[in-house]
Amino acid sequence: MAKVMLTAIVAISICCVAQQTRREVMNHTANPADERKPNSPNVPDALVFTANLKRVLVLRFKHNTDLLAELNKMVQQEKVRNAVILSSFGSVRNYQVHEVGNRDLPPKDIYIKDPTAPADIIGMSGVVIGGRVHAHITLANPDRAFGGHLEPDTTVFTFAVVALGVLDDEADLSTIDDWNYR
Repeated sequence: MAKVMLTAIVAISICCVAQQTRREVMNHTANPADERKPNSPNVPDALVFTANLKRVLVLRFKHNTDLLAELNKMVQQEKVRNAVILSSFGSVRNYQVHEVGNRDLPPKDIYIKDPTAPADIIGMSGVVIGGRVHAHITLANPDRAFGGHLEPDTTVFTFAVVALGVLDDEADLSTIDDWNYR
């Protein structure tokens, strides 16, 4: 009887460790007054960032690599300062993304991590800003499509391919993802 109980406890423990987890993070600024300031009339409602496409990089990542870590590594290796993520496809063994979790500033991020859930990569979009990757990924499994900001601990399953459109180094994308630039 003790052996059966011990086996059941171990099985339950393993299942609990491998379940999806969620955590929330508020993104406060250094100056909380900035979070309450109204939109500035000096910042247009929409901006156009113009840049010339220098080259296209097609990156392939193999089984069991951390997709974000390797993407960052390739951006550094290829000396990419500014780029747009054109497309992506492949599959992952597990994932971690974060999604927006509220409607008022400051933004709250909800991190969702599932260490045992495989999924297909349906697409990826985003930018490289001054060498920093800001990637959004769409994943799908047999039940649903979902996604968010790509986070560490998203491990490639079969392979993953990401196409980057590399822009001129002079392109200034510095405010493109700054939520306080409003």
